[in-house]
Amino acid sequence: MSLRDESSGRLLSLAVHELRTPAGIVGGYLRMLERESPLNERQRKMVAEAQKACQQLVGLIEELSEIQKLDANLIALERQPFELFHIVGEAVEEARRQGDVQLQVTGQTTGAPVEGDVARLKAAVATVLRAVLRDTAPDTTVVVDRQLKDVDGVPSAVVIIADQQRAATPLDADSAPFDEGRGGLGLAVPIARRIIRRHGGQVRSPIRDGGRAVAIISLPISGIGDQGSGVRPACANRGE
Repeated sequence: MSLRDESSGRLLSLAVHELRTPAGIVGGYLRMLERESPLNERQRKMVAEAQKACQQLVGLIEELSEIQKLDANLIALERQPFELFHIVGEAVEEARRQGDVQLQVTGQTTGAPVEGDVARLKAAVATVLRAVLRDTAPDTTVVVDRQLKDVDGVPSAVVIIADQQRAATPLDADSAPFDEGRGGLGLAVPIARRIIRRHGGQVRSPIRDGGRAVAIISLPISGIGDQGSGVRPACANRGE
């Protein structure tokens, strides 16, 4: 880790520590106000909105903490073999159940054995999918295409998430880190990028799409736990 990374990590850790205390105090006083004060209907609604905002702030603080720990390799990812394309399919089915979305799954259904933290990778894929859906126009079908190809000379599983028009056109070689455009997902996308990177993969978007609306997830299909990716057996480093 470079000195700059160490400095950023310390700054994140300090920010998390300094933000937790006031957020906890505000949340505590709001709960006390709700329980012990006679409130009219308008005041109850105001307190409820304040509590909701406080909970969102606490959630962001916890996400900041997770980013800091991921960057410092303080989170030990579990390591077990699984079929990546299966968890992609599960993430798609969950997205369908959660909202009125049009999703089409194409490409290969198997052939992408990887080794890593199943729950965290599934959550990362689901986050990227949710971000693309938020940046796609309503009533537009989003395609989730599963491929096997070489990425920088490494046999990899590649998942392309895009609307039908973009999915049908050749993808540019030039790409940028994937990001969400509308906001509203907190820090879930930066966390997802780090989880995928810790497994030796990446999530990118063609530059023409401004780093969003099209997501290309790639993960090596073998040996990701043995190449310094940060994936370790669940029993290792319990002190982290």
